[in-house]
Amino acid sequence: MKIPNEVRVKSSDVELQEKVVKIKRVAKVVKGGRRFSFSAIVVVGNGQGIIGFGLGKANEVTDAISKGIDDAKKNLVKVNILKGTVPHDSFTKFGAAKVLLRPAAPGTGVLAGGAMRAVLEAAGVRDVIGKSLGSSNPHNVVKATVKAMIEMRMPHEVAKHRGVEVAKVFHG
Repeated sequence: MKIPNEVRVKSSDVELQEKVVKIKRVAKVVKGGRRFSFSAIVVVGNGQGIIGFGLGKANEVTDAISKGIDDAKKNLVKVNILKGTVPHDSFTKFGAAKVLLRPAAPGTGVLAGGAMRAVLEAAGVRDVIGKSLGSSNPHNVVKATVKAMIEMRMPHEVAKHRGVEVAKVFHG
């Protein structure tokens, strides 16, 4: 997934929490049988609009997770959060995974499952309605959710772009 440079963030600037989305045991078939290793998808975030995801592979689970965290720290992006929720509805696809995000009233909580929940909580979204459609592959669901978050625009940005007042764009 190509991430625009204007939303990238350096990992040295922020304090991050890690969330492991999925750990899989993968096998390589060799002459003597199967050789097992582990693959881990990890999401990191500061809870204030900065998130990143990474993939780590190693012979041990802990090594795979730490590699995933290192990879996630290299891919940090800034996303827009408005009053603890997303600024507007968003429908995004990545591969066969489709993701729908909707703003929610305060107190609703994160109504999303699996890989989506990990990304939204790491970003610091407190109230959102999320639906994962199509493929449930955690790799693509994480990428689709991050893509949807990156594409979100704040009401004042939209108003400036259109040349109108914020009240005409967004009521809230």
